[in-house]
Amino acid sequence: MPTTATTRQPNIIVIVSDDHGYADRSILGVQDDVQTPCLDRLAQEGASYTNAYVTAPICSPSRAGLAAGQYQQRWGARWFTDSEIGPESVPTMAELLRGEGYTTGYFGKVHYGTEHHGDRGTPPQHGYDESFYGLAGESMGRLNYLHHSEDAVEEYGEAAFPMAVQPLWNGEEPQELEGFLTDAIGERTRQFVAEHADKPFLATVAFNAVHNFCWQLPAEELQKRGLPAYEDWNPGAGQYIDWYDGAISPHLENGRAYYLAQLELMDAQIGLILDQLDELGLAEDTIVVYLTDNGGSTCNYGVNLPLRGTKYTLWEGGVRVPFLLRWPGRVPAGAVREGLTSSMDILPTAMAAAGADPAAYATSDGLNLLATDGHETLHWDCGWQWSVRRGDWKLHWVEPGSPVAEAIRDVEHAEPGSGYFLCNLAADPAETTNLYDAEPTVAAELAALHAAWVADVGQGEAAAGPAAKTDS
Repeated sequence: MPTTATTRQPNIIVIVSDDHGYADRSILGVQDDVQTPCLDRLAQEGASYTNAYVTAPICSPSRAGLAAGQYQQRWGARWFTDSEIGPESVPTMAELLRGEGYTTGYFGKVHYGTEHHGDRGTPPQHGYDESFYGLAGESMGRLNYLHHSEDAVEEYGEAAFPMAVQPLWNGEEPQELEGFLTDAIGERTRQFVAEHADKPFLATVAFNAVHNFCWQLPAEELQKRGLPAYEDWNPGAGQYIDWYDGAISPHLENGRAYYLAQLELMDAQIGLILDQLDELGLAEDTIVVYLTDNGGSTCNYGVNLPLRGTKYTLWEGGVRVPFLLRWPGRVPAGAVREGLTSSMDILPTAMAAAGADPAAYATSDGLNLLATDGHETLHWDCGWQWSVRRGDWKLHWVEPGSPVAEAIRDVEHAEPGSGYFLCNLAADPAETTNLYDAEPTVAAELAALHAAWVADVGQGEAAAGPAAKTDS
């Protein structure tokens, strides 16, 4: 029997996708090839945040910041090379909500850093009572969409690591899966919801979609869409880096169609979760948040228009993301929020909704989205590149000659930029015109803000780059 809507602590469902392009939702009308009816439904029934950001342009540090509701630079997580989940002294959202009486579940991709079974980065070790997950840090940051078994590992051989076919985990026990991972994540989430419908729960749902390699689709989906099968890397056929270059934009034939197929299938699973909440009478008692982990990956045929740039970069296309929040009766349907919003805000919003003592999450760098118009300033820092946004102004810096930037250009076909770039995003949302020379006072003010932030989070002088010039 459905439960009756009450004033109890709300359930929290946080859905995190992977590399979803900013423009790739059909409700926006930007891309006419996109069909996302369930994400559109979430937007129509809740609030859309048009200036929402994650804390890094890549997966690992972004997910670490989201989990803790803090800038992950506070514990030194800035790039792939140094990212980890926060230490035990930094409680996660799951740990905090469990302290408020919530049952907690994690389903999907895990990638905070280099975690292995038993590490704090695995869900059972940072607050989740139940979990079904894959450790993407053990497989070049991805999970295979179809194969997760010991037989697959043996069959793939040397390719097993880059093709991410390792078995998954169910709590602390390994679990094999030969089947479509997106469906499995959705099914496991719905099982959790059904089993815990009588008390408050947190479900973190981390889809692997729409990360490359999107051709890894069920055979029936390929046939239905008229798409050819594409082979994973075969070590006997050539070097991985050469194969990879042919497996990303602009060289992968049908790349956009594979990407859209994965997006549509993920969207369908989100719709099934929303339908289940209706069927159980839980919709009004449940906050549902949707976002992606970093900007869309253009190498995977995601589209970030009208934003400039892509995953890996601190252009808007690297860190501004789709962000939706639904809580019927509490958040107006179809609302549009334009204030500066961050993935760090999810934790304090959830804790405030749960009725927690604000002291329990006072260390969060986020804001309660139910009681604020947004941040005054947001910061990003990867070591070799940083940026700061205050109001409409954004200052962006990339270390000239950075080896990391060169690698991104060569391997991912993405351009991070070089040196300083100042932009007014209200007048120039596509970041086309550099106003650094024309607005030296603004540039200096933003550089000073970022230097103060660096000192506050404890990164030291090296992370801030050279000082911006001051007005003479």
